[in-house]
Amino acid sequence: MQNRFAAALLLAAIAAPAAAQTGIDAANLTETVRTLASDQFQGRAPGTVGEERTVGYLIGRLEAMGLEPAGVDGGWTQPVPLLHTRLGTPETLAFDRQGAATPLRFGTDIYVSTLQPKDRAVVANAPMIFVGYGVSAPERGWDDFKGQDLKGKVAVFLINDPDFVAAKGEDAFGKFGGRTMTYYGRWTYKFEEAARRGAVAALIVHDAEGVGYGWNVVKSGGGENYGLVVPPEKVTSLALQGWISGEMATKLFADAGQDLEKLRVAARRKDFTPVDLGTGFDAAIPVTQEVVQSQNVLAKISGTKRPDEVVIYGAHWDAYGEGPPDEQGRIYRAGANDDALGVAGLFEIARLFKAAPPPDRTVAFAFWTAEERGLLGSEAYAAKPLFPLEKTVANLGLDILQTAGRAKDVVLVGKGQGTLEDDLARFAAAQGRSVTPESLPERGLFYRADHFSLAKRGVPVLLMMGIAGASDLVEGGKQAGQAWVDAYTGKCYHQACDAWGPDWNLDGAVQDIDIFYRIGDELARSARWPGWKAGSEFKAIREESVAARK
Repeated sequence: MQNRFAAALLLAAIAAPAAAQTGIDAANLTETVRTLASDQFQGRAPGTVGEERTVGYLIGRLEAMGLEPAGVDGGWTQPVPLLHTRLGTPETLAFDRQGAATPLRFGTDIYVSTLQPKDRAVVANAPMIFVGYGVSAPERGWDDFKGQDLKGKVAVFLINDPDFVAAKGEDAFGKFGGRTMTYYGRWTYKFEEAARRGAVAALIVHDAEGVGYGWNVVKSGGGENYGLVVPPEKVTSLALQGWISGEMATKLFADAGQDLEKLRVAARRKDFTPVDLGTGFDAAIPVTQEVVQSQNVLAKISGTKRPDEVVIYGAHWDAYGEGPPDEQGRIYRAGANDDALGVAGLFEIARLFKAAPPPDRTVAFAFWTAEERGLLGSEAYAAKPLFPLEKTVANLGLDILQTAGRAKDVVLVGKGQGTLEDDLARFAAAQGRSVTPESLPERGLFYRADHFSLAKRGVPVLLMMGIAGASDLVEGGKQAGQAWVDAYTGKCYHQACDAWGPDWNLDGAVQDIDIFYRIGDELARSARWPGWKAGSEFKAIREESVAARK
């Protein structure tokens, strides 16, 4: 390992761009991306040789720029031990109604995984309870559970929010985000809520419109999962968690004498109560498990006046590692855009901060691990922060930037959440650009990047994500912007073809990174505290620590 680490440090020194530029430089971005997305880094998967080389490279670059380490015990890293599980061939997998079993085809009728550190995942004929959307939101006057005991049972959910398809006049209409997903609509929330209530398993009825992707994406995990290693008393109660296909769900409810479509409507009413389906879920599946040791990399520039107040920039260093060969024979899913380009953006921002007078507040740079495994690196940090969250001014995240050239606008993810969007509009206007809200807010992108780990603990956040909507490109307009989004998400997202190419035009990425640099620079040289807007589910959390910021 030491030899590989030393080699990565040497590579970092060789690949480091010249420090003479005074603005965000596209050539520097390109050099960093080409390096990190090269075969030498083997797709940057956590716990692999690719991670060792990546971490060494990141530290080497940060040292060369003169940043300070901000990790554990004065070092550059924060350990992030990960539980990695993979299901084997099921021994038993069926719905059972009054002794009549309906066998389930893994990956076709049902898809499940586990985050329990056990050699077998077992659910023994546990009663299945339909809990509607599974939302417990007292601040919105909404409770789908009505005191239902879920201990030892299987919770069956609908995806998204109760008002996702609600019509005017229905109880749910306007209660949540309408077409804009709130965290209550995310599958992660539903699994968390089921575990909080002691369920033994949780299953979500798949609906492509509600979740934003097809069944092919659901089953692509192959029974594999990653989670943070936690003490035994904090291990989830869910032996299995996953999805039921729409077709199988319709049959499940019909066999129970229920009409799924009518229950979808009923679940949009405040008086909805859980429905016992009179059916058991049986599963016995062997599990392969291991603990993978991974790391966040953290650096800082200490503030001169208020060093305990911190502006954090973030990007994830990990990608998907090795996979099946594509049509060109490439096996490494190296994430050139997702998110080597974000990492490159952080290096450029750090370089500009180092070239300027020292900031009043501390500016930190977080390179997260395991974002692609469920935001796990940022979640590990947020659970054990190295800077106090109540004095973290903001988290500014870069995760996928458009590579099609200059744009007349910048795409906002999470409209109406926080006051940082006002800063985004102000600095975009200084570039002669407008702000366009994300085009498909029902997909919940706000909850699917590393900034969310801090947001749900009250830290104000802003995310730059190029696939959140079609940019209005200077050359080609929104049609060209949509063509870029469609080409990237339809072909190369999480695939081997997410690679640097000579057709990349980083002029638009330079604009976006420059905005984030200027927002953070203003915050780091002021005493201002951004916040959350009325109606945000994170406003009350932040207000609990207001005394610490006075």
